[in-house]
Amino acid sequence: MSLVERKIARGLMGLAAMGAALAAGGVAQAQSVVLRATGPSSAGYPAGKKLPANTEIVLKSGDVVTVLDKAGTRVLRGPGTITLDGAVVRDRTGSKRVADLVSGSAGARARTGAVRGAGSGAASATHTGPTSIWQIDTTKGGTWCVADASMLVFWRPDRVEALSGKVSGQNSSAEVAFKRGSALKLWPQEMPIVDGATYTFEMPGASPATLITRVLPGVPQDDIPAVYSMLNDAGCTAQRDLLAQAAFADAEEMGEEAGTTDASAAGGAE
Repeated sequence: MSLVERKIARGLMGLAAMGAALAAGGVAQAQSVVLRATGPSSAGYPAGKKLPANTEIVLKSGDVVTVLDKAGTRVLRGPGTITLDGAVVRDRTGSKRVADLVSGSAGARARTGAVRGAGSGAASATHTGPTSIWQIDTTKGGTWCVADASMLVFWRPDRVEALSGKVSGQNSSAEVAFKRGSALKLWPQEMPIVDGATYTFEMPGASPATLITRVLPGVPQDDIPAVYSMLNDAGCTAQRDLLAQAAFADAEEMGEEAGTTDASAAGGAE
């Protein structure tokens, strides 16, 4: 592991502790947030909608609403009425992917490629995305939320060869040099990160990406739905979508028994 990679790993240790707490939670509670909805009632449950504890959801036949809460992902199927009362108990590993992404931990994930070391970028060739929502995907422009400006990291999909890019903004520019075999590179220390500022990232052979940074005042340390809502409200869509994808993968791994609720079985069937 290079010096830069060791620095990234050390900087992410505090956030990794948050991920451990998130993954350990076994009982859903408090606010939920809608990830996706299909069916006749879908217009009433747009992605990002916040659902307070004890919200009563009335679903029609064909409705499927996926929500994220502190314990992970829950799939609700109509017809019937479901109360989000926090009574759903799930396996401890139910939010593993989500917790890893939020904390910055890059734990091994067989389905996407084993990753060793927190934020080391040493992943298998089959890994196709950032290992943390706090890594800027160099292939995507848009708005990016920053949890810790001192540890902001660029991620690239092709880590085979050494390659240098450039980030420009705030009347200056700086080199971003990726080492051979490394997917990650720290944001240049000489380039200030300003909330709401616009930057341009350039890499050889790729179109320039326009980046807008949103420096967050703080990140909830035990509330995944709150993190999702924060990303959604700030317009950090790439990070929000990455978190949602991980939630869907967690739900799929948990299977029908752990993560799915049939409204007709839950009571109040119509």
